[in-house]
Amino acid sequence: MKVRKIIFGGIIAALYVALTYAIIPLAYTPIQFRLSEVLTILPFYFPLAVPGLFVGCIIANLLSPYGWLDMVVGSSASLIAALCTMWIGMKFRRDSINAKICACFPPVIFNAIFIGAMIAYFMVGSGEADAYWAAFIVNGLQVGAGQFAVLYIIGLPLMVYLPKTDIIDRLQNIYTGGR
Repeated sequence: MKVRKIIFGGIIAALYVALTYAIIPLAYTPIQFRLSEVLTILPFYFPLAVPGLFVGCIIANLLSPYGWLDMVVGSSASLIAALCTMWIGMKFRRDSINAKICACFPPVIFNAIFIGAMIAYFMVGSGEADAYWAAFIVNGLQVGAGQFAVLYIIGLPLMVYLPKTDIIDRLQNIYTGGR
């Protein structure tokens, strides 16, 4: 049972990396369009998707132009967002459209804040406060816009559509070992 869940997390990590690397030119820009971020809806259904997303983000950020800082900051943003999405899935009804709308929000907000701050730091450093805050606002909005596009244009429709198919049930079978 535990091995099955570790493998499940490993598959999510591998998918995250593959989807990020598939569109590298868009994955590391201020307007990040990481198709892999659509996977951040999974903790809503499967709590143990959280470590898979975290590890996948760390590995994906190995190629980041922001280096080790992106591995730490970006992966931390993904971890916090995944935990919040998981909490929303556990706390509220999974078939509620409002819960699904809310579940898409943590990756948007945490990545906008964390990644926006990181990119602003790389652009202007920490010397000039006014320049930093201006860069942070611009970059945060750009990162947030990319995240919003991925999660609300692709992720939310998937959250609405997938439960109407047997895909979530099949994944649940894999996740739980048929229990």
